[in-house]
Amino acid sequence: MTNYLISVVGATAIGKTVLSIKLAQHFKAEIISCDSRQFFKEMNIGTAVPSTEELNAAKHHFIQHISIFDSYNVGQFEKDAIAKLDELFEKHNIVIMVGGSGLYVDAVVKGLDDFPRVAPEIRENLNEQLENHGIASLQEKLKQLDPVYYERVALENPHRLIRALEICIGSGKPYSSFLKDKTASRNFKTIKVGLMADREIMYDRINRRVDIMMDAGLLDEAKALHPHKSLNALQTVGYRELFEYMDGNYTLEFAISEIKKNTRRFAKRQGTWFKKDENTLWFDYQEDPSTIIKKIASKLA
Repeated sequence: MTNYLISVVGATAIGKTVLSIKLAQHFKAEIISCDSRQFFKEMNIGTAVPSTEELNAAKHHFIQHISIFDSYNVGQFEKDAIAKLDELFEKHNIVIMVGGSGLYVDAVVKGLDDFPRVAPEIRENLNEQLENHGIASLQEKLKQLDPVYYERVALENPHRLIRALEICIGSGKPYSSFLKDKTASRNFKTIKVGLMADREIMYDRINRRVDIMMDAGLLDEAKALHPHKSLNALQTVGYRELFEYMDGNYTLEFAISEIKKNTRRFAKRQGTWFKKDENTLWFDYQEDPSTIIKKIASKLA
């Protein structure tokens, strides 16, 4: 019997969680989260972790399973996720995967890319540049050296920028040139389902979600995390802007507007990343789940 991974993708705030639960209930499947922001148990409101009710509606894995103080990366996630899939496929022949972290989706579906080794002092110099000249200088450098990846990367994440730049500088080739198209050997087939909406609708949903997060206590959550603001896990939209407010660099009103703006940019880049896979089955975010289920069922052997 063929094993199937149904991967639900799309921009933030588009409705992936709700759809993934509907699919899990219909196919009697469990859910693997590949949203890298939702891995951390200390980050709840700002990462839109599924509610207790949603988590109880279907069995979830990789939700708040590690701490912001743990060292964890996409390579470790790939190993953990493949091991969990092997375990789940012993019980079911369908597993649902959901999340908007394109790199993490690709790691599970295709395997990670092979990058050349580069001199460690390159990273040291880039970290120094970040410290002295700010993140904008790294963004501009990446735009010059690899405009293709510049359009896809989360520009507000300095660690992703530095990783790409050290490869560009160390190899003399664009980081994007090392992103492979071939797929690693997997014991399952992937059916990728994407949710989409007009830009105005998507941006409105994002703005409203940020307001809901603020009402739910995001500021207090960020205050509790502020002493650890330099940790890699906290270099993410929703927290970094509020840290700037706490440091006296932003007004609260401006910080909230920056969260909305940076989340909209993030959503645009998610769209760019996911649209490159021509095999994805795209649906309007308001599509009846039964229609999506029928389409998926037609793809199952």
